[in-house]
Amino acid sequence: MKRAARMQDVAGFGIDRVADAVVGADVLRLENLDTDLPLPPEAVEVTRAALEEPVSNSWLPFTGDLGLRAAISDHIAARHGRVYDPRSQIVVTCGGCEAVLDILLATIDPGDEVVLTDPIYAGLVNRVRLAGGVPVFAPLVVDGGEWRLDHDALRAAISPRTVALLMMSPSMPSGCVLDRSDWAEVARLCLEHDLFLLYDAAMEALVFDGRELCGPLEHEGMAERTVIAGSMSKAYRMIGWRVGWIAGPASVVSDAGWVHVYNTTGAVSVARRAAEAVLRGPQDHVAECVAELQRRRDTILDALPGWRIVKPAGGWSLLVETDMTPEAFLAAGVAATPMAGWGDSVAAKYTRFVFATEPPARLATLATRLS
Repeated sequence: MKRAARMQDVAGFGIDRVADAVVGADVLRLENLDTDLPLPPEAVEVTRAALEEPVSNSWLPFTGDLGLRAAISDHIAARHGRVYDPRSQIVVTCGGCEAVLDILLATIDPGDEVVLTDPIYAGLVNRVRLAGGVPVFAPLVVDGGEWRLDHDALRAAISPRTVALLMMSPSMPSGCVLDRSDWAEVARLCLEHDLFLLYDAAMEALVFDGRELCGPLEHEGMAERTVIAGSMSKAYRMIGWRVGWIAGPASVVSDAGWVHVYNTTGAVSVARRAAEAVLRGPQDHVAECVAELQRRRDTILDALPGWRIVKPAGGWSLLVETDMTPEAFLAAGVAATPMAGWGDSVAAKYTRFVFATEPPARLATLATRLS
């Protein structure tokens, strides 16, 4: 059977192969983004209560309930100071990654280049390819033991074929957090080269060490050039609910919304209702989640003082520079993901540890497991 040319460079994560090779219950599960952190209090309660209501078995509305879109608008306004019209500038999707693909399919022509950092989430790289685009990588640098955006490298990655920057902060899997000077440079390059920004905001609340929350919409001219892909899966830990969103200029959101409709029809009604309740409910559990994730990060750093680990400034994972294979890690009772395909030459040197599933007491056993 004919194989589409776009599939030539699309590769798997490596996560599935590592997970399939796990044998026994004592293996530290550091290979995927599942989490044992508690759900928001409203998530299960509202989902259970809505199951028997007729509206929960409806296709409609395809682009998401207006109440949820209004809650998303308020959520973004509180974080970024920008109000999006719930009717024309927000679409609800089946998770944040569907939002990314919808946006790319609505904006990218075959051969268009999209600039991402190296390392970056393989799911973003391959969605650029699925949309017919060409991913181009700007290497991150390690500065003071943390990942930083290299402004010169970002500038050098832009060519006459570039149409967009795809940025995430904190970034998966590195935990790189962009500060105000970084976002100012992103804004400058977008304006100078007439680019748009696809901002993956899935992890933006998960920043460590008291860092200030900031983003691209603070900079002049970026509201018209930014399309946001948001998600309930990270800060709200609602992975299985599969609720995300697109927010941005009405013309792009309309096009991306039709991509969403013709791809998935609509996000699950029960999940949408739970998402609205969580966004409207108390938010203190997000800070508690951040504090616990920071404790887990620090537990790994303390357990492996001699290892070449780049300290993440946020997110759910960290990167270890090592020659150890996934098989060698598994032999030590640790499931970890190799980074081939998660960017370019920088990513290939690292292995990813996710610290969202294992509690600190178990993470502390890394010292003996890997000794």
